[in-house]
Amino acid sequence: MSQHIAVKILAPLAVSASIIASALMLTSTPEPARADIPLSTPATQQGLPTLAPMLKQVMPGVVNISVTGEVEVQNPFGPFMDDPMFRRFFGVPDMPREREFQSVGSGVVVDARNGYILTNNHVVERAKEIKVYLNDDREFDAELVGGDPETDVAVLKVKADKLTAVRLGDSDALEVGDFVVAIGSPFNLRQTVTSGIVSALGRTGVSNGYGDFIQTDASINPGNSGGALVNLRGELVGIPSMIFSRSGGNIGIGFAIPVNLAKSIMDQLIEHGEVERGRIGIMGQPLTPELAKAFGLENTRGAVVTRVLPDSPAQKAGLKPEDIIIEANGKPITDFLQLRNIVGLLRVGDKVTLKVLRNGKEKKLTVTVGKDDEAASTGEELHPRLAGATFAPVDDAARDVAADRGIVVQSVQPGSPAARAGLRQGDVILSVNRQPVTTMEAFRAQARNKGQLLLHIRRGQGAMFLLLQ
Repeated sequence: MSQHIAVKILAPLAVSASIIASALMLTSTPEPARADIPLSTPATQQGLPTLAPMLKQVMPGVVNISVTGEVEVQNPFGPFMDDPMFRRFFGVPDMPREREFQSVGSGVVVDARNGYILTNNHVVERAKEIKVYLNDDREFDAELVGGDPETDVAVLKVKADKLTAVRLGDSDALEVGDFVVAIGSPFNLRQTVTSGIVSALGRTGVSNGYGDFIQTDASINPGNSGGALVNLRGELVGIPSMIFSRSGGNIGIGFAIPVNLAKSIMDQLIEHGEVERGRIGIMGQPLTPELAKAFGLENTRGAVVTRVLPDSPAQKAGLKPEDIIIEANGKPITDFLQLRNIVGLLRVGDKVTLKVLRNGKEKKLTVTVGKDDEAASTGEELHPRLAGATFAPVDDAARDVAADRGIVVQSVQPGSPAARAGLRQGDVILSVNRQPVTTMEAFRAQARNKGQLLLHIRRGQGAMFLLLQ
């Protein structure tokens, strides 16, 4: 058996009786050690500690989510089979582009009066129909208020009375060793409760998005996504999102989104329908021991600023290349990824105070976070024919001086609509519908046109027009 350990996003579990049965019979993966419940629990029954009274208050606020939607069908014979002339010549019938899927996940009622439910974005993405099941077996259609793939947070809304909300705790007050309880629907086993401790805090780099995750050994499995991680007072402190796993099942290393972060994202989704991601306009890299020696520093932790973008908030605040950022809003900075994470979770207009080393001397600078108009976008956010591709502005420092500025295709998934349309990784889009696109803001404005897209593309030393209908 391979010993490779992978991060597994807890994708909503496909509804299948065989999956449930096979999950119940798993014996090959050793059961991870579980933390014992402490003697000083909130309640006792017949002199024994119990969590039952707390769970009776919390469990009505944890819901089961059923999702129906469509996903792209990957052509097993390669992209050449998508060519209609090839299919007609060889008499190959058309293949379905999409297939319907059904899956399940979990959610947490956080506002009973307005019917707001927190869950993971990956639970409800691509959903055409969302149903919510309460622990009293009532069923409701749910509206997707908004989702943020970068933090994996989504908000649903249901029209229902007699809802029970789970009280929000303070995830910033958590400490390693605190006891926590996970509630959700692993393998579609609704209202399942597991316990453990906070194994670590502030975990970064475990996903491609933003977030300082709570690590826990409370058992989390597929179907737990979007459920509740509560403390022993029954307060919501996290939203389970993903696990480390060899086999796809739990081995005692799970990650939850801190509730303070989830609440901040939820407020923006309710107010704007999306998250305005902040930026300060710098590029950088970790301060390695070798770089520290070259800079004449004893400290080997921090983020080295390699570039300050023109007219950016960082430039206006006085930040310069070769500055070494060692602290942001009072938090020590160990690498550039951590700094990106801190800034990316701030709202536009927030201020971040940076402590930097410049020529060996400490200096404090306050930067006002600006709107991240130049953040990369996925095709799914823009146009159905662009799905499967990611886009970003061409870096001025990396592009050919003689080349036109535009939007670069960062990646294209094989067999995706973008691939079938003819886009390739490395293509530079110069205009959309005959309108120049030199910024992501301009590209988004043109690409969100749901009609046809006429793309002017530079590919290598050549250029071409590509019509997407």
